[in-house]
Amino acid sequence: MESSPAMPSPDRVLPRSTPGQPVLEAEQVVKRFGAVPALAGVSLTVRHGECVALVGESGAGKTTLLRLFNRTVLPDTGDVRVGGRRAADLDEVRLRREIGFVQQEGGLLPHWDVLKNVALVPSLQGLPDAERRAHDALARVGLSAEEMGYRWPRELSGGQRQRVAIARALAADPEVVLLDEPFGALDAITRAELQESFRGLVKGLRLTVLLVTHDLNEALLLADRVAVMWNGRVEQIAAPDALLRTPATGYVERLLERARVVR
Repeated sequence: MESSPAMPSPDRVLPRSTPGQPVLEAEQVVKRFGAVPALAGVSLTVRHGECVALVGESGAGKTTLLRLFNRTVLPDTGDVRVGGRRAADLDEVRLRREIGFVQQEGGLLPHWDVLKNVALVPSLQGLPDAERRAHDALARVGLSAEEMGYRWPRELSGGQRQRVAIARALAADPEVVLLDEPFGALDAITRAELQESFRGLVKGLRLTVLLVTHDLNEALLLADRVAVMWNGRVEQIAAPDALLRTPATGYVERLLERARVVR
């Protein structure tokens, strides 16, 4: 189903980028939680229309790095830029409303129906067509607003809840989407279906995506480049073929072996 063109959001804090332009940038970022180092001098660039996956074990720093870009985590040192502007100079509330975000369990508001959940961000932005945007966003993820819009989150399957969460992230026409283990809690069949749907959405909408996953095979399937993290550092960042062909460190080699990736 084709959706009608979205009206531009007023008073954006992020300028629209052009193909090849850096959109998300971290430079020599250090972050500690008490005595625990989460990021130890990490640098990363995600360009317009690119999907980059952060992969690694629990505690590697993936989610901390992701959350730098919507200012839910602040760096101790280093520079973070979004759309060419220093994240520290941006209003965090407006920034979060302009960046789509999907977490593992969806994060839907349980006391709101599906349509109201999906319309949340455009409503907060004061857009006059929030409900139409919610209808269009649901159609993009393969759900009918007429059939699903007035259901409660508790009435949905896990896969449906994640589709609704993705629709909510897309409803305000963001350029950037952050995803933190969005498919991790799903059964294998539902996960594969959503991965395929999401890959089509990313390419069709030319989204700039940063994806956290513990699943290396998922990263290789969805991402243009994969960043392998370990102990708060980026061990290697490369296109899937290059990562498989030439692991840069012993850790990357071991990760490929443990994931049973066929090379």
